[in-house]
Amino acid sequence: MDDSDLMHGNNDYGYSQSHLGESVDGTRRRSSNRSIKRRKFDDELVEYSLGMPGMSNFKPSTSQSYADSKRRHLSKSLPGTSKRGRKSGRQGGQLAPKDLGRWKPIDDLALIIGVQQTNDLRTVHLGTKFSCKFTVSELQQRWYALLYDQAVSRVAVSAMRNLHPDMIAAVQDRALWSQQEEALLSTIKANTNPPPTTDTFAEMLSQHPDIFYTGRTATSLFRHWQSLKLYNLLPDQSLGPTSATGRPILTFNDAEEYIQDIDLNEPPDEALDKELKLQQRRNVKEIRHLENEIGRWNVLVDSVTGISPGELDGQTLAVLRGRMVRYLMRSREISIGRSGKGHLVDIDLALEGPAHKISRRQATLRLRNTGEFYLSSEGKRPIFVDGRPITAGNKVRLYDNTVVEIACLRFIFSVNHDLIRAIHNESVRYNLPP
Repeated sequence: MDDSDLMHGNNDYGYSQSHLGESVDGTRRRSSNRSIKRRKFDDELVEYSLGMPGMSNFKPSTSQSYADSKRRHLSKSLPGTSKRGRKSGRQGGQLAPKDLGRWKPIDDLALIIGVQQTNDLRTVHLGTKFSCKFTVSELQQRWYALLYDQAVSRVAVSAMRNLHPDMIAAVQDRALWSQQEEALLSTIKANTNPPPTTDTFAEMLSQHPDIFYTGRTATSLFRHWQSLKLYNLLPDQSLGPTSATGRPILTFNDAEEYIQDIDLNEPPDEALDKELKLQQRRNVKEIRHLENEIGRWNVLVDSVTGISPGELDGQTLAVLRGRMVRYLMRSREISIGRSGKGHLVDIDLALEGPAHKISRRQATLRLRNTGEFYLSSEGKRPIFVDGRPITAGNKVRLYDNTVVEIACLRFIFSVNHDLIRAIHNESVRYNLPP
């Protein structure tokens, strides 16, 4: 088979619109001779034909190899095309928020200045006011990151450079004082005559520029010296205040140390001691009596008259109103039943009417932290709440104006919404369990 047969379509493989040519290196190659060419289709066609039987002696063209290598090069150079590139790009995007967190540029600047002044992170934690509350361990971690983490330090330095000059001046004005600075300020005594002025500290600042921080001014030096004098921290104040003659004045604390407790004791008075013991016994007896009566204070019984009772006071949680009396609920949990010999309940239904069919302990009324009232039935006979029977061992929620029937007695349950709302808000504020 020669080249002319291939060009006229007389080949054995059915490629009527293709021909063989020679590449630069002399090897034979196959390409399409159609008028409208599609590069991708032609390349795939040639690559498919190379894998067919009898075509093993053909190699891809130089242009095709160049296109494949160029495509691979571009795919590698584009961001996010490989898994490694996507992973590194994602880490770079998350680096700044993760490392910065709550730290602001003014916090980093204050931390750097404080460490330079004191060389103690605990002192910086106690004396520096940051934008939010940091712990000593957080200060250590941040300082370590600023020193050794290049990504964090680069972001932090760039943010500090973009700070407004007024903000930088405010941070520098609150910089901590080093021991060398306070030692120089202590050379000016508290009783200097004439007293020092701003010019005195301006001269000191000009004589020792290598000791004082660059942000110090004569006014700031004068103000800090006055603070040292106010709290008696200057060396000449260690002996305490002195009089006009130069003798130290005895302060109240010093005088208290000289006085012994034995000198303050008075002679014993037997009559007074006996009277105090008797009074103490009466107080203890009264306390025990009040403790025994405290159970009755959970519920206040009030008679029902034709006059409207009006609004509830600030201590009443709810009211169980009957025909004769009304029971004011003052405790979060009260017992309902019939009082007898050796058995007391908070709400004695015998005050309302005949209670011989009511159990000694008929029910329990509870208030939860959510502001909901629940009535638990504990007697032999059921309790009817809005006409629905509640048997022993079950409980039901009571709403405002709920009708409660126990035996032949009927009550209306009313809620003090203002007090219940306050209790609910307090439980939400302190995350109390329901």
